Amino acid sequence: MNKIFIFYMLFATVAFAVTRQSGKIMGTGTSPATFTLTQPKSGWTQDRMVKVEGTVSDQTINPVTVVINGDRYLLRAEGGNFSRKFPITAGKNSIVVQGTNKAGTFKAEKTLFAQISPVSMMVILTSDTDGVYTDLHIYEPNPDFKDTYSLPSEHVYWAETKSKTGGVFYLNEQGDSGDEPGFGPYLYTHTSPPLGIFRIDSNYWPSGDKGHTVGTLNLVLFGGTAQEIRRTIKSPLAKPGETVTMAWIKIEKGQKAQIYSPSMDDKPKDNSIWPDRVLNYVPPASSSSEN
Repeated sequence: MNKIFIFYMLFATVAFAVTRQSGKIMGTGTSPATFTLTQPKSGWTQDRMVKVEGTVSDQTINPVTVVINGDRYLLRAEGGNFSRKFPITAGKNSIVVQGTNKAGTFKAEKTLFAQISPVSMMVILTSDTDGVYTDLHIYEPNPDFKDTYSLPSEHVYWAETKSKTGGVFYLNEQGDSGDEPGFGPYLYTHTSPPLGIFRIDSNYWPSGDKGHTVGTLNLVLFGGTAQEIRRTIKSPLAKPGETVTMAWIKIEKGQKAQIYSPSMDDKPKDNSIWPDRVLNYVPPASSSSEN
């Protein structure tokens, strides 16, 4: 069954019951809140995904904020309980869960060491609004071409979760269905990305009462190595079916990379790094979620 049809059938039944989320996320409680983290345990792990699980005493703090190595996520809390797996990187990982109410901001934190091989590319897309799809679409370079300006050949997204080159896509698993609208994250990883230019798109599908959101793209390239590159890109998403190209990533030899964000960076005046097909690219005004 088409994902768009399922999405609109779901929200047709609940649109009038949902209060639009806007502004700063703050609970209405007036007493200090206590966060208890039951997962992860302090120590070390060999997993690339870590479960963040626990409780918050003030049930009006919803969602809670999860910060991992400086990257911010929002996580639903049901009756004060929260649980979700998030990506981590090799080495030391700082995990903080926090929330704000009228009495102030409160948090709990853990430190976890990950004994895993470094991931050369990690792409994480989140939303600041619940109940929306901000679908992540990855267009990999064509490995059959030797030049770094080759056309994309592999499209990795919610319906095609693995690429021939080894890219892996993780769904926004917020419930039993395996892929629900929500804060995210959508996640794509690659241990050995092909040389060339990647295109990173977001395809937006809101519910009836949520006209817009802000998509946040966190990029980690060559994580856990001396060549590590981190970049955070934010872009407003407003129109149903709208596709926004949030970033272009050029992977070069020797663990080098270039990142260009059309929404945040000035357009280069020459094509010494980026070809015309990148600099002049315009996403479609609207499309299906299979963009």
